[in-house]
Amino acid sequence: MEVPDKVICVDCGRMAYRLTIEPEFGFSNGDWVAYRCSGCGDRWDLEVSMSTKPSTDPKNH
Repeated sequence: MEVPDKVICVDCGRMAYRLTIEPEFGFSNGDWVAYRCSGCGDRWDLEVSMSTKPSTDPKNH
């Protein structure tokens, strides 16, 4: 399953970058992935879900 390298921080709106290294056989439903915000420094732990869809916002690519 594909997991983004960066997400938008809900606290400050800056980019949060993935801390978790991709497992040898990729991420699976139910895995947890950690991100760290480049602006405020907050850490976000997000659960990988089959229902999560990648962003179509061109600013995020």
